[in-house]
Amino acid sequence: MKTRRRAPAPRKPRPKVAAKPERRSIGPQDGKPELMRIGEAARLLGVEPYVLRFWETQFSFLRPRHAASSHRLYEARDIELLRLVKRLLHLEGYTIAGARRHIREVGLERLCAAMKSSGGEPKGGAEAQPALNGVGAGPQLAATLSEIREELRSLKAMLDGGARG
Repeated sequence: MKTRRRAPAPRKPRPKVAAKPERRSIGPQDGKPELMRIGEAARLLGVEPYVLRFWETQFSFLRPRHAASSHRLYEARDIELLRLVKRLLHLEGYTIAGARRHIREVGLERLCAAMKSSGGEPKGGAEAQPALNGVGAGPQLAATLSEIREELRSLKAMLDGGARG
């Protein structure tokens, strides 16, 4: 004897809930600077929030405020530093160790000032080249790589010529 399943009860329509208001940055109040939560800062920079948390562990100068609720609150200066780190890692090709070394050698304030003057874009020339093993590509390295490239081209031409004859 088979038992029949009951048809599911009709669903009751859910009450419509008003859309949540968009969260806004904690704006300047009483002369205090504008503060952003980690998600807002991450969206502004085009990275995920976990990336910002990781960078905080790797770069000692990245120390955002923490609210009483333990949320990270980023000030304008923190965002500027995060942009610098992102530029070094993502655009200029430094490793984390190489970026740390570069910041230590050149100086944090000097790099921030250079970034402001260039509008946040990497500088042209050899400095815009990706770094190798965390070392910035300088003019001497660029010249050496050009020589190697020319030697490889001449070897390729010799091999191509030898295969035909």
